[in-house]
Order: sequence, then structure tokens, then C-alpha cells
Amino acid sequence: MYKSIILCLFILCLSVPDPAHAQRHLSGQRGLQVTAGTVGSLNPEKGFYAGAAFSTYKGNGNHWVLGGEYLEKRHPYGDMTVPQAQMTAEAGYYLNFLSDGSKTVFFSLGLSALAGYETVNWGDRLLPDGATVNNGDAFLYGGALTLEVEIFIADRIILLVNVRERALGGSSAGLLHTQPGIGLKFMLNR
Repeated sequence: MYKSIILCLFILCLSVPDPAHAQRHLSGQRGLQVTAGTVGSLNPEKGFYAGAAFSTYKGNGNHWVLGGEYLEKRHPYGDMTVPQAQMTAEAGYYLNFLSDGSKTVFFSLGLSALAGYETVNWGDRLLPDGATVNNGDAFLYGGALTLEVEIFIADRIILLVNVRERALGGSSAGLLHTQPGIGLKFMLNR
């Protein structure tokens, strides 16, 4: 009788589904992310950006981010557009301020320092109609404030949705740039 009770309990334990949940955003975890989006509006014809970054978590969902980004805005001129391209490096800290109980969704607010280079019309000062571009190439410096949502779609894959406001001095075509975007983060270790 004792053996049959143990056997029944063993079978019952195997039959009750209880999925194991991975440990998420623990201190020392690292991830690689790629992001892309638009600049200033939801119309990618006016501008877009793409970036890649490395994240290191410090516990509670807080993390450091080091990365790079390419941003291009297109300014209308007659029947053409004049490109303004920015290549920037980022170092920032993101503070998790809200997450759900299952550790599936994390809301973070990030503050980053940015530095980089800007070129207008790829350094070509003369336009096809003979006009001259007065804005030249320049070094950039400033920061960014980011609101980011991380949604785990698998134990090692995270969907990122973010909105960031960049403030860059040295730019010849405006100080502020709003960037709505989406991306993926791949966790490298558990």
C-alpha cells in the first residue's frame, strides 16, 4: 500500500504543470540590444535612427548601457531633401521604476551622456541647383532622457519599446530630437 501511494504521488507531481520561470534582471546579467525607429514624427521618410548597445544589470532591473547610434533627418529643400546624419556614442544608467509580479514587463527611465559627430549633406556644401549649404559638420555633445518598456517574449529575448528625447549641443539643425522606437534585446547569461 505504501509503495502505491508513493507511486501515485510521483505520477501526480509529474502531471501537474508548473512552468519554471527564469531569473530575470539579476545583478551581473548582460544583454545585447538593437533598436530602430523614427525621428520627430512617426514618418520614417522625415528621419530614422538605428542603434546597438550592451547592457549590464545591477539588480532590480536597473542597468548600465553602452552603445552607438546612427540618426538621419531629412530636411525638405525644393523638390529634394538634404540629409543631416549624426553618429553618437552613449553611456547611460536606466532605473527600473515599475515591473509586474511575474517579472515579464519592466518600465525604466534612463539618463545618458552622448557624444558624436554630425554631417549635413555628407559634407557636400553645394546643392544640385547651385545653392550652398551654410551648416557644416560638427562635433556633438549632450544627453538623452529615455522611457523604456522591456517585455520578455522568451527567457533570453526581450522586446523593447522606447521613447527618448535627445538634447545635443553643437548641432547646426536643432537642439532637441524625439525618437520613438522599438527593438530586441538578447540576454547573454542567466
